[in-house]
Amino acid sequence: MKTVWSVYLVILGYYFLGTVGIYFINRRKEPRAKREGWIKLLFAFIVTNIVFFSIGFNTLFFRILAVIIIGGGFFELFKLYRQSGYVHSGFFLVSILIMAVASAGFFLFSRMDQGLILFSFLILSVFDGYSQITGQLFGRRKLFPKVSPNKTVEGLIGGAVIAVLSALVFRNVIHEEPFKAIMLAAVIAVFAFAGDAAKSVYKRKYGVKNFSNLIPGNGGLLDRFDSLIATGAGIALFSFLA
Repeated sequence: MKTVWSVYLVILGYYFLGTVGIYFINRRKEPRAKREGWIKLLFAFIVTNIVFFSIGFNTLFFRILAVIIIGGGFFELFKLYRQSGYVHSGFFLVSILIMAVASAGFFLFSRMDQGLILFSFLILSVFDGYSQITGQLFGRRKLFPKVSPNKTVEGLIGGAVIAVLSALVFRNVIHEEPFKAIMLAAVIAVFAFAGDAAKSVYKRKYGVKNFSNLIPGNGGLLDRFDSLIATGAGIALFSFLA
């Protein structure tokens, strides 16, 4: 428990730096956009706390949370398909198959070592958060303008670099050597990005901004947890192959 609280203090430090970044980003925005930015940050912080402590106190809680995320994710995929009038059926079936495979890996991940789960979530959170912050601060070149117009090359690089370096900060959570921790962080960044990209492709196919408005400022479960599902599946695969 002492380790959990020590790590949590480090997380608060990351959030403080991120908040400073959001402050400078918001200075260039209109009042409504500023308010939306702060709401997004607030609820992202709340969600991060829920997931963090579900892992830190007892992974059984995280396992239950994983089942909720998986079930809700399938519901959101089907909801958009139904709202579209059941178009793009082949695309939908392929998406369901990919989601099923990823979800199976994610559930296996939820049953793995507590330290590995926590480390993965920490690196994922840093990658996800700082990709957005560095992208909005320094982004110039669009990564996938037609699929996800807000993502930039600079944001991807910034998030990946900070996430990989953060592996050295959090490596004691998994008690691994620096090189192994960095390699694991790189795997997490790759799968997190893949999950986010897959989500964007699905939403653009059905012409929506978010899967739902369940989490204020963050969208639905898949909007918030797409990268976590993909990361969990990636770590499960990596552990099996290692």
